[in-house]
Amino acid sequence: MSAARDAGADVQLVSGEVMSELAQTVTPQGLLAVCDFVDVPLAALDNSTLRLAALLANVRDPGNAGTVLRTADAAGADAVVFADASVDPYNGKCVRASAGSLFHLPVVAGARLADAVGALKDAGLRIVAADGRSGTTLDDPDTREALRAPTAWLFGNEAWGLPPELLALADQSVAVPIYGRAESLNLAAAAAVCLYASASAHALSGAGLNGP
Repeated sequence: MSAARDAGADVQLVSGEVMSELAQTVTPQGLLAVCDFVDVPLAALDNSTLRLAALLANVRDPGNAGTVLRTADAAGADAVVFADASVDPYNGKCVRASAGSLFHLPVVAGARLADAVGALKDAGLRIVAADGRSGTTLDDPDTREALRAPTAWLFGNEAWGLPPELLALADQSVAVPIYGRAESLNLAAAAAVCLYASASAHALSGAGLNGP
């Protein structure tokens, strides 16, 4: 608390009942902050450093969206774009699921997917759609090799995936292979596999993320 005061924040002590109402959750952690919006315009992304990005199209579940944001941050991504009818990144559950990653990397909110795809392609990124119906899997050697290049992963709605008109915006669609008897993967789990596949490919290429 003293560190917050030293940083110039206005600190208020409240009762547990007030905290429960403010935090909008059953078990608040006891600390709540009011912050400015941190999202950036699509045009503000730094094309010179973009090597890995996550594009969310019609991702409605805030827990999934926040977890993808957190995973993208952990995998060294340079941006996350909430496009089309995706959940608001400032949704309380989304913010909590991001575990602070909302503040760590550029987040674009409310972009049109076609505009985001165009901007990322102009920045030199390949658009790879995660699609469980694809005939190409993530463990394909050619796919792994292609992931060495700057890549933007496109993730769709967990219930119905990416419709044909959105898949058509991608340079390639890839499925996460299912080796066991599970019918599918949760969106956030699939996104983690895909983003870390890119991070691993970039590390092997020696280019690294967040750098030339």
